[in-house]
Amino acid sequence: MVLQKLGKADETRDVVFEEMVSNFNKQMNEGTKIQKDLKAYLTAVKTMQDASRRLQDCLADMYEPEWFGKEEMDALAEDTDTLWLDFHQSLTDKSIQTLDSYLARFPDIKARIAKRDRKMVDFDSARHHFGNLQKGKKKDEAKIAKPAALLEMAAPSWAQGLISAHQVAQTNLSYNQAEEELGRAQRIFEELNVELQDELPVLWDSRVGVYVNTFQSMAKNQEKFHREMTKLSENLNDIMTKIEEQRDLKKAEKPETAKSIETSHSDPASSAPKGAVTNGDGEMPPGFIYKVKAVHDYAATDGDELELKTGDLVLVLAFENPDEQDDGWLLGVKESHWVQKKDLSVKGVFPENFTSKV
Repeated sequence: MVLQKLGKADETRDVVFEEMVSNFNKQMNEGTKIQKDLKAYLTAVKTMQDASRRLQDCLADMYEPEWFGKEEMDALAEDTDTLWLDFHQSLTDKSIQTLDSYLARFPDIKARIAKRDRKMVDFDSARHHFGNLQKGKKKDEAKIAKPAALLEMAAPSWAQGLISAHQVAQTNLSYNQAEEELGRAQRIFEELNVELQDELPVLWDSRVGVYVNTFQSMAKNQEKFHREMTKLSENLNDIMTKIEEQRDLKKAEKPETAKSIETSHSDPASSAPKGAVTNGDGEMPPGFIYKVKAVHDYAATDGDELELKTGDLVLVLAFENPDEQDDGWLLGVKESHWVQKKDLSVKGVFPENFTSKV
């Protein structure tokens, strides 16, 4: 390696492989960052789950038994916690584990890239050594062909042949060993090199599928979680609305009761038969039972349904055939229409839970 840096020895270079390694390092760094940030997101979800549970527990502890929807509120708190738990588990199973499996392949390949680099240096070293022996062998052969004058004078002619044969044998031995070492180093390097040349492009292409699966799965889990959480939030809002209406109704009960007692002996409507009940607005429609107020908008989906806007007052009527009444549905006519036209042709059915009794 020192000789290569000094420019005195050849160095094996593979520009295509170097680009593969550059892509590998980029891919590993990007995947590691996504893994780190996804785990941070998962930790945040767990923190939100804990905070949500504490808040729901706090509300449940303060919720008085006589308030509207006590059982619904307890069930709502349990459902909310379960939803957070399922969301956290789904992210772990379908996003984190996918990314973990993907990144688990990188350490082994990284180690083999480093080993390939070391074996490439060994191959270059063996090649350089073998090249030097080739040059030295030619020089030795030239020296053996022309022995030095001192050797010729010091040794008899028969000994000069032995010395030359020994030198040739030693040179050939070193040469053969270097050639074997070069072949072995080249074989090990090329095996690693071919394996990585096949694997690295496949690994590079796999990143797209991994990213798609990871974030698509996360998006689906988020969409499902927020859809279900929206339903629970709407239920919570309805319960809170009912509590407020319950409180307002209790406030109004005392003065209304006093007024009823005061006028019970003078109000002819108090003794009127069903179908002829009257108040300050005049005679009520036949079959009138009680009055309700719309607390939510309701868009009619059929010809026999009544369209409602928040705040509408509706006069609830009895069904001519009780068997026709579906659970949770009432029959009525808007008070404004009845007062103006005394017409029941526009009566219709509507969901009871979209109204509150007045």
